[in-house]
Amino acid sequence: MTKKPKVVVIGGGSGISVVLRGLKYLPIDLTAIVSVADDGGSSGALRKEFDSPPPGDLRNVLIALSDVEPIIEDVFQYRFEKGTSLGGHPLGNLLILAMHEITGDIGEAMYRLRKLFNIKAKILPACPEKVVLYGEMEDGEIVEGESKIPTKDKKIKRVFFKRNIKAPELNLKELEDADLIVFGIGSLYTSVLPNLILDGIKQALKKNKGKVVYVCNAMQQPGETLGYTAYDHVKALCDVIGNGIIDEVIVDSRAIPQETLDRYKKYQGGRVIVDKEKIEDLGIRVVDRDILEVDSRGMVRHHPYKLAATLYSLIDKWGDFYV
Repeated sequence: MTKKPKVVVIGGGSGISVVLRGLKYLPIDLTAIVSVADDGGSSGALRKEFDSPPPGDLRNVLIALSDVEPIIEDVFQYRFEKGTSLGGHPLGNLLILAMHEITGDIGEAMYRLRKLFNIKAKILPACPEKVVLYGEMEDGEIVEGESKIPTKDKKIKRVFFKRNIKAPELNLKELEDADLIVFGIGSLYTSVLPNLILDGIKQALKKNKGKVVYVCNAMQQPGETLGYTAYDHVKALCDVIGNGIIDEVIVDSRAIPQETLDRYKKYQGGRVIVDKEKIEDLGIRVVDRDILEVDSRGMVRHHPYKLAATLYSLIDKWGDFYV
């Protein structure tokens, strides 16, 4: 039986979808662990009304991993007109909510939807319950709610849950057995870190014998990482999971067109500077690759296929696979 490398991607928002969109075509055993801390927009409304984990990030991951992505995207992202009883809700959110109501378990709901749409990769909610994320600002203010944390325009000290929430055993087993674990891309404090502060995650990462990689954001995010360098991103992760866990950080230090940078400056979001030596002082290797592009809207994005190729090249022990 052919053994494929096990790759686990952890994140949320639209960032994790970019990573998965390229990886799904590679001959790997792929798992996505997806944040369920979102409380804004349709997801927030549905989670409040139905006491359910928010479906938005899970919807985006389903779309990204689908073999018929453009068709699924058109259907899943379709929003009913505002002013109606379903106003503002994407169809994909309602489908996930319905399956959750049928099964009574968000993990089982995602398993059935994977089978329904013939998605080979595993999609695992970061935790099976509705959670509330809190942020502590540097000035001591406590902010309740994932969507409200970035609106304060203050430096974030940490994010936390008010009680201990354990990650599912299946998620921990996937992390322990992975040949490659990928953090990011996405909002550092509200998409990536909420997954890592769950009980059991730090221990599972320590037990892992493979490689842990962080894909660093290319641009600063107002409300979360304004003024942050690549080292600052890495340090925030290490403050939660400890030193010696992250093996490599993927960046792209190549020049971005000035007109694009000027456009970002209007929204106070500048380039994330790659301070390679400071990262390497932590014992972490910096992998600098040509993986960025400027899309049709003038936004800086990670190219999903170039990023996937870079990640694939970082897998170790090739003699153990495809034999």
